[in-house]
Amino acid sequence: MDQSTFEDRKTISAPMHASLRHDSAHKHVSGTADYIDDMPEPDGTLHAALGMGDRAHAEILSLDLSSVRAHPGVVLVLTARDMPGENDISPSHRHDEPVLAEARVEFHGQAIFCVIAETRDVARRAARLAKIEYRDLPHWTDITDTLKDGGTLVTEPLTLKRGDAEGALEKASHRVKGRMRVGGQDHFYLEGHIALAIPGEDDEITVWSSTQHPSEVQHMVAHVLGVPSNAVTVQVRRMGGGFGGKETQGNQFAALAAVAAKRLNRAVKFRLDRDEDMTATGKRHDFLIDYEVGFDGEGRIEAVKANYAARCGYSSDLSGPVTDRALFHADNAYFYPHVLLTSQPLKTHTVSNTAFRGFGGPQGLVGGERMIEEIAYRLGKDPLEIRKANFYGMPGSERVLTPYHQTVEDNIIHRIVDELETSCDYQARRRAVLAFNETSRVVRKGIALTPVKFGISFTATWYNQAGALVHVYQDGSIHLNHGGTEMGQGLFTKVAQVLADAFQVDVSRVRITATTTAKVPNTSATAASSGSDLNGMAAYDAARQIKQRLIAFAAEKWSVAPDEVAFVPHHVRVGKALIPFSDFIRQAYMARVQLSAAGFYKTPKIHWDRAKGMGTPFYYFAYGASVSEVSVDTLTGEYHVDRVDILHDVGRSLNPAIDKGQVEGAFVQGMGWLTAEELWWDDKGRLRTHAPSTYKIPLASDRPKIFNVKLAEWAEAAEPTIGRSKAVGEPPFMLAVSVLEALSMAVASTADYRLCPKLDAPATPERVLMSIERLKTQKEE
Repeated sequence: MDQSTFEDRKTISAPMHASLRHDSAHKHVSGTADYIDDMPEPDGTLHAALGMGDRAHAEILSLDLSSVRAHPGVVLVLTARDMPGENDISPSHRHDEPVLAEARVEFHGQAIFCVIAETRDVARRAARLAKIEYRDLPHWTDITDTLKDGGTLVTEPLTLKRGDAEGALEKASHRVKGRMRVGGQDHFYLEGHIALAIPGEDDEITVWSSTQHPSEVQHMVAHVLGVPSNAVTVQVRRMGGGFGGKETQGNQFAALAAVAAKRLNRAVKFRLDRDEDMTATGKRHDFLIDYEVGFDGEGRIEAVKANYAARCGYSSDLSGPVTDRALFHADNAYFYPHVLLTSQPLKTHTVSNTAFRGFGGPQGLVGGERMIEEIAYRLGKDPLEIRKANFYGMPGSERVLTPYHQTVEDNIIHRIVDELETSCDYQARRRAVLAFNETSRVVRKGIALTPVKFGISFTATWYNQAGALVHVYQDGSIHLNHGGTEMGQGLFTKVAQVLADAFQVDVSRVRITATTTAKVPNTSATAASSGSDLNGMAAYDAARQIKQRLIAFAAEKWSVAPDEVAFVPHHVRVGKALIPFSDFIRQAYMARVQLSAAGFYKTPKIHWDRAKGMGTPFYYFAYGASVSEVSVDTLTGEYHVDRVDILHDVGRSLNPAIDKGQVEGAFVQGMGWLTAEELWWDDKGRLRTHAPSTYKIPLASDRPKIFNVKLAEWAEAAEPTIGRSKAVGEPPFMLAVSVLEALSMAVASTADYRLCPKLDAPATPERVLMSIERLKTQKEE
């Protein structure tokens, strides 16, 4: 399209709220998107591999690396003593996570040394030649094991309290007590952890890292090297998936690559294979939830008391905020008049667990849904009836205060659920399921409608900030850089749309560039579903500053009032004149107008007092609901997800095509967590599910046969978010709880719906079959 045609059009392509494909979608499907392992390697690049311990918990009595060093092609072997600065990469204040173990190993697969060699294959082969003597120590890998041993904590627990839960439980007319196990999950991103460190002058170094948190990698590399942060530049163009697994876990590999690169003055690349990645990096926390709930004859909850114990691994990592968020979401969409919730972040001799999509929220929510299910089966009611009876009230109601004392001011869960119940014909389908189960001997069906209420913001308040750098060049093209990272979720596309909309130009005029700590400093992790909220607002702020200067320039040059200057598609209107955008920018440049700005945004209104368990940790809530229908073979426990209907709230979507894809992907990933993905450690503390051969993720064939996903187009954020949109990364993950609840109903049918199946997650076919057999026995008794 030539320039004249371009500037004659009356609309711009892909403003905010328009559906636009991901900026790299065509590269993803054609294999032309460049990831770190696709980049041309600098001449003389060396390769690294981990030397990993093979004990769950042991003292290191001796470490003989002579055979490792003597292996042909090995250039350097690093141990804990070779760290120039601190041998620590812990993201918490506890400093409990060494780069390399020194005197003791605390999980099977912990890194003890690092091999640097001419090729990756040589480094990996050499790493197996170490001779290590240990003195074994007692170890525990499961939550129940560590509880028997006294329950050592890796970080401070949290208590949320409102009212008198224990007193109200004593007075309740009905009372149920139980325990639920919720499994962990491996991130299983397509691109494993990787870092490429390139040494520079003096103490400078550049690190390309597959990380969601470039500033933390910068800080950790500087910390380990013993240099200031301004000596370290971290760059990220894209990741092949993150899901939280690249928030802190990339620190170790970036630091080791950097130490080796500076010591040898050669580029060093560190790329793990799948087995090493799954063994050496953290996962979703699994939980053991003990709960007690009191309720009346209509199923309205009167009191809840629950403890959320988590397998955290050997160090604190992010277990504090993860277990905190589990408590924040133990209420889901339900009001608890009296409540006492406690967390128990337990130490185990396993890899230190970390962030994963939802960040503890899904585990908390599943526990809340189990309590709803218990009430429904005790009273012989449809669980949806119990859910509705316990929803938070509308603004002005007394039933709006969360266990952490935040008022729910934007509640739309009633409308979401009512619309979905009607649109998918839930009631008629439930009657059909009940009728089918009366006559079917082998196959049983289940159906469930579950809600989601998810708080949006980092609970560490200081992370709720973002920066962006925007340049407008003389020809009217725009350069965008911000602190968010792109892991396939479409963040870069959305923020580019924000800029295009602000300047009223086609999104093709906006150049998206790699995230780098050299341009935007002190970035927050792209996590907590806040990437678009924070970085979109920061980019908007930068555009606002530039536009203010341009308006002042135009008002002075053409002698008009500032309100007579407006940005319209491809032009700037000055009074009655219509000036092409590129011509206008050229004139502004000639008049020495600054055409660059650093934007900044911090989330307002939020605060959190952890010691008191009170505050407003979330800026707003995102809502959604899903209906799942399943068929279960009661002889084998195998099942199919026959149909799923979803209605999800993303506010006024910045990009409906990308947001719908996020909802679909999150649901399937959540379904994998709750039904198929099972982590298993043997009695020696070895993770045995460390590869696709033993760890089952959902396949394309596992998606629901009928999959209807709709965004709540009428929804709009009550708070002034970017374009009145809402976060979409994490909330829809929990929509998959409807699959677990539908399976539970199918299982319950084998005992005439009189007993709660107490189906733990993941609900694998084996676990479903065991639940069926258990219910049959209980029914006979």
